[in-house]
Amino acid sequence: MNKKRLAVDMDEVIADAISRFQEWYGRDFQLELTREAMHGKRLVDAVAPEHQAALRAYPSTEGFFRDLPVIKDSQEVLAELAQRYELFITTAAMEFPGSFLDKYNWLQQHFPFISWRNFVFCGDKSILNADYLIDDNAYNFDGFRGEGLLFDAPHNVHETRFRRVHNWREVADILL
Repeated sequence: MNKKRLAVDMDEVIADAISRFQEWYGRDFQLELTREAMHGKRLVDAVAPEHQAALRAYPSTEGFFRDLPVIKDSQEVLAELAQRYELFITTAAMEFPGSFLDKYNWLQQHFPFISWRNFVFCGDKSILNADYLIDDNAYNFDGFRGEGLLFDAPHNVHETRFRRVHNWREVADILL
């Protein structure tokens, strides 16, 4: 029996990068960047124009991706999904080439049941050959031939074209 393929994005799906943006923004500007302020906006549009360059630079800064918090329930649900699906972590790391080692090490630490052979560092996710893609950015579903599941995030609240999942328990309900 052939298993179906499941591709899972990393940032804002299993790794909480928003919390790092909030942490560093607070450190650098002594201001709070709230999820409410991000509601329906790109992250850089949630801050003052004079702070936008700093926010854009954060993901290119060494260590940004090193020790991100794990999204609640993702480890447990992905461990179950790995029993039923051919599971791949697919991150568009090409935008931030300095993130490769941190992302690789983070995956090894938090998801040791996923083989390094199933880590896909790419730019355009339309190249993926999978039955499902779980991602927080709807543009990654453009050209993707499987079913996209949009993982809820502040920046995508107004997106209505794709089936939305709010957390990993909802993913489990759908795919398990």
